Amino acid sequence: MKENDLPKIAFKNLTFLDSPEARTLRILSEYIEPLDRLKDFKVNSMVFFLGSSKADPDKKDSLLTKYYWEAEELAYELATWAIKLDKKGKNFVVCTGGGPGIMEAANRGASRAGGKSIGMNISLPEKQIINDYISSELSFIFHYFFMRKFWMLYEAKAVIAFPGGFGTLDEIFETLTLVQTNKIDRNETFILLYGEEYWRKIINFEDLERNGTISKEDLGIFSFSSTPKEAFSILKERLIKFL
Repeated sequence: MKENDLPKIAFKNLTFLDSPEARTLRILSEYIEPLDRLKDFKVNSMVFFLGSSKADPDKKDSLLTKYYWEAEELAYELATWAIKLDKKGKNFVVCTGGGPGIMEAANRGASRAGGKSIGMNISLPEKQIINDYISSELSFIFHYFFMRKFWMLYEAKAVIAFPGGFGTLDEIFETLTLVQTNKIDRNETFILLYGEEYWRKIINFEDLERNGTISKEDLGIFSFSSTPKEAFSILKERLIKFL
């Protein structure tokens, strides 16, 4: 039998690996490969930044521009502090969805501080923008949304939600639900909604409680902040216990 006629080894058979029958293998790959890489680069914990991909640092007439630069400053302060901790690995590494806008701002701030940062992008039919400030060795791209969300939260000791649209709302409400239902221990992950005025206009949390759709205790799952200085002070106080 000629070499070209030999049957393909299963794990090198790309036609099979891309088939519906191999979906379980692809899902496992999106669990095991990030686990291995994060371990290799000694990432102990993360701080997950989320917010609008439409925030443009150069649009002076946009409300989101203000939030872009505040996310950059907060990530800079956080990374500058975290680098100095040096507790047998990288703690509180800035992590984003890897795209433009607020995600770029957070990766940019960490880069300005001289720190590593993570980007967890998603493959979609339209071409995705991967921002230039992610550490190349910690740049990931996922096919499955649920695996991406898993990794965004798995090692997150804090989740910081800046103003955003459907994607941001999806991610923050899923996080709130996981904490509310104790799938994530509320003592293990701190949730900060950045831009109190924005969030209170978009979501009437108190009305949810008044209408009985959430409990009064659920209002304690998250906190608000509206300046980088205030947010960093709160985060530092909450995060230090995890060392």
